[in-house]
Amino acid sequence: MAWVVLVLSGLLETVWAAALAASHGFSRARPSALFAVAAVLSMAGLSYAMRSVPLGTGYAVWVAIGAVGTAGYGMAALGDPVSAARIVCLLLIVAGVVGLKLLH
Repeated sequence: MAWVVLVLSGLLETVWAAALAASHGFSRARPSALFAVAAVLSMAGLSYAMRSVPLGTGYAVWVAIGAVGTAGYGMAALGDPVSAARIVCLLLIVAGVVGLKLLH
């Protein structure tokens, strides 16, 4: 159960990062509120997961899901640059996290 919560919390990290960008410095109410809710839920889920998942592994998985998800969202929806090198770098992040999980 902790791993499911950890993955969901990582996905919420992507949500709060996208909402933060959309808030334009907290000048827009709805994205700012979404940021706040997603950030609190993401941190709460991370905290819950770390009861049974080792600190280093749990944090790395959470950050990696958020980073890869946010970069993917930026490329897919916001016009961020897409290149083979960027995709390879994101895949390397995923490979590192999978390695940590397998060695857990």
